[in-house]
Amino acid sequence: MTVDSEAARTNVSSPVTRLGRDRFGALLPAISQRLTPIRRRSTLDHPWLWPSLVALLALAIRVWRISEPKHITFDETYYAKDAYSLLKYGYVRDFTDNADTRINDGRFDGIFKDVPSEIVHPDGGKWIIATGEHLFGMTPFGWRVAAAVVGALTVLVLARLVIRLTGSVPLGCVAGLLLCFDGLHFVMSRIALLDVLLAFWIVCGVACLVADRDWGRARLARTHVTSPIEGFGPVRALLFRPWRITAGVCLGMACGTKWSAIYVVAAFGLLAYAWDVGARRGIGVRAAWIKSALVDGLPAFVSIVGVAVVVYLATWTGWLIHHDAYEAQFGHGFNDNPAWGSYVDEEPSGFVGEASQAFRSLWHYHQLVYSFHTGDYLAGKTHPYQSNPQGWLLLNRPVSMATQTDLPAGAGGCTESGCVRQVLGLGNPVIWWVGVAALIGAAWQWIVRRDWRFGIPVLGVATTWLPWFQYDDRPIFSFYTVAILPFTIIAITLVMGVVFGGPRASPARRRWGAVAIGTYVALAVAAFAYFYPILAYQIISLDHWNQLIWFNRWI
Repeated sequence: MTVDSEAARTNVSSPVTRLGRDRFGALLPAISQRLTPIRRRSTLDHPWLWPSLVALLALAIRVWRISEPKHITFDETYYAKDAYSLLKYGYVRDFTDNADTRINDGRFDGIFKDVPSEIVHPDGGKWIIATGEHLFGMTPFGWRVAAAVVGALTVLVLARLVIRLTGSVPLGCVAGLLLCFDGLHFVMSRIALLDVLLAFWIVCGVACLVADRDWGRARLARTHVTSPIEGFGPVRALLFRPWRITAGVCLGMACGTKWSAIYVVAAFGLLAYAWDVGARRGIGVRAAWIKSALVDGLPAFVSIVGVAVVVYLATWTGWLIHHDAYEAQFGHGFNDNPAWGSYVDEEPSGFVGEASQAFRSLWHYHQLVYSFHTGDYLAGKTHPYQSNPQGWLLLNRPVSMATQTDLPAGAGGCTESGCVRQVLGLGNPVIWWVGVAALIGAAWQWIVRRDWRFGIPVLGVATTWLPWFQYDDRPIFSFYTVAILPFTIIAITLVMGVVFGGPRASPARRRWGAVAIGTYVALAVAAFAYFYPILAYQIISLDHWNQLIWFNRWI
């Protein structure tokens, strides 16, 4: 297993500094190499076939018995029902107290109230859940299948991203397999919650920005050769960057799923700007930090942030269309929140007036939701499965999504006197605990060795983990880390490439590296199989369950 590190590390700045601007054209073949398909010596090197097969494997194991448990569980009580309401009414109505029981029994009459619900997340993720309900009905399979499909697609996108970063198809497949066989990602891909959808859009957005880095540098190289005027000859050619627009769409959908994605947008937007500065500096631009802010930074802001804002607002379309219902329910004051203003009692005139009032009310509603998340309402409250983010990367407190202990002897083949089944959101220890060490190595490689690739997992983990520390005074849960996991796996695979691969590595080192990596993946798969019964709601004896619960904090 080797890594084409020369292709993966191609950086315009340092070689150009040595060669000079007049010889910049000599770099064009090296830069363009990153945009061409990886040369295949055999089908084993196919950059799409094998990641796709890994993704199909992930889909198969996620869909298998996905209807277990056969009832609404944990926070599905919010998102599965919200998605169903979106299908029926175009906006989220509040539900009656017995709605879960009636839905579990297959009865859907009398479950809605006539007033909108106080939703605390945008509708983007809930519309995705609704697609499964539209296709397969309001059943456990219907409200969970979209998460399974998105989880498998995340495996594919992650594998392709690692292939782009390393130039190695095997390492890309390793990344996909690690995500495929992680227990937390497996569980979150089989339950109608928003977090696995958030992780997907974040990974897609970052993958698009990395693709844009390659695309932009290759185009910069080509155009600068023909117009080498202080680095600004290719400005026009770089104004329209399709990968950045796509990144804006993906990151907008991430924010339209959960607000926590805004930290990712900010950090990776700045990182993309830093990449542009490095490229401009590499072709001889003086004061590149300042000049690139104008020719790259402003267009990037429009392409990434501007597009993300438009997409984000689009996820509130149902709310905007039915803004009058929300004004009637919340506009005159709700709980401790103030009234929105006398305008809510006025009838707007014309389309412009209607739209203006809708967006004005949406702004007030955002203030209400922000107050819910950060105000006194949740502060000091407790939950049996809440956890401190300090221990999330070490799996300090997994969340039990469903548990049944009142099973009769002999149920499901269990012959013991006591039997149990559970869905526990537990990450794979082989992945997570090694991942902590890999993240430390990634930080070293990025800060000390100045390898740009390692900034991706470091920033990815920082932006999906550290913001939660400011909310540790209220119930927060370790399953939020499903958005951290892909970046941890990127760190693992990049460190693998540095330690075991590279064109300068001896054949013996590569051989033993392949053995070590293969052994590690096998251990991860074995750990997944070991914990599988408490991930997939299988009936097991209490003795077996106690063997799987390694720490008291896991109970």
